[in-house]
Amino acid sequence: MPDISGSLRRQSLLVALVCIVCDAALFGLRAQAQLGETGWRAWAVLLGGIAVNAALAGPARYSGWVALAHALLFAGSPLLLCTCQGYVVGNNAGILIAGYRAGAWLRPKPAVLALLALLAGVVAGCIEGGGRTASDWRLIAISVSVSGLLPWLVGRYTTARRAYIADLEREADERRQHEEEAVRRAVTEERTTIARDLHDVISHHVSAIGVHAGAARLGLPDGDSPVRKSLGAVESASRSAMADLRRLLDLLHAETNAEQPGLDNLDELVETVRAAGLPTRLTLRGEPRELPGSLDVALYRIAQEALTNALRHGTGPVEVELTHGRTEVVLTVTSGLRPDRTTQKEHAHRGLAGIRQRVTLFGGQVSYGETGEHWQLRTTFPVEST
Repeated sequence: MPDISGSLRRQSLLVALVCIVCDAALFGLRAQAQLGETGWRAWAVLLGGIAVNAALAGPARYSGWVALAHALLFAGSPLLLCTCQGYVVGNNAGILIAGYRAGAWLRPKPAVLALLALLAGVVAGCIEGGGRTASDWRLIAISVSVSGLLPWLVGRYTTARRAYIADLEREADERRQHEEEAVRRAVTEERTTIARDLHDVISHHVSAIGVHAGAARLGLPDGDSPVRKSLGAVESASRSAMADLRRLLDLLHAETNAEQPGLDNLDELVETVRAAGLPTRLTLRGEPRELPGSLDVALYRIAQEALTNALRHGTGPVEVELTHGRTEVVLTVTSGLRPDRTTQKEHAHRGLAGIRQRVTLFGGQVSYGETGEHWQLRTTFPVEST
């Protein structure tokens, strides 16, 4: 974060320095003759101008006193110097900045008092200086407006505009926060509704499936019969489905500790399919690497969808091959085709559409279809080279 206070401090010092240089130079050019004639008084005005201009670099809370000091110097300079050739002051530029500071940085009451002091000081300086300005009220009014009133008004306008912009920004921030909170609340409510439906309906039926399969298996005579194996596979699949449902419910309830399955759980997924009676083999190629969490989950879900389709519509053996390349990760699932298969376009299209969406999200490529007596799904995801 930039140092705003330090930057403002340096800028105020620069403003004060410019005022000192300009006013001192202007005073020296206009009062060359008077420096010799008036002696110490001219030097007093010059040093007084340097002092009040240096005070412009001080804290903002002293702006009223700085404005008063400039007004006194502006009014007192003609009294100290010879006015036979017009008056000369030592803070022509400084009094403008003092008026601006008083208008911009002070509260209304002290700001008005500082303005009155500046106006009185400029009027007194014009009258005491003599010459044409002192005898023409229009010139006095112009001098007062330029040296006192105008800088003060600009300061007040700047402060009011800055406050107005700050109010607009604050209102915009509050409105944006309210909108974001409304969206978060709506999403949370929707997630809660979905989680409740999943828990009350789907998880209940899946649990019932597992319980009935277990009861049926226990009711069978001992032995290694196909029916007993099938019921055991149903129990295993129902437990796996309940585990996935619990993870999903944790995510919907926005629990930060909830973990989604990834490639580390691929062995468990393949084992579940084997337990269901479908011969499945997992092959890993290349050097495994750490993948982004979202990509890791996407690869697992694609493999899960492909194996589910193989259970429903295919035959074994099923080959699952995961290849870690230098610039890509390739997942290939190949399964046999049933001779008596029937086309189920609705479910197939829905599952494949989900796979396409996951692959497109990561800028990958997907291809699928029949290759002879097999069905093959191949997905490729780009990754950073290592």
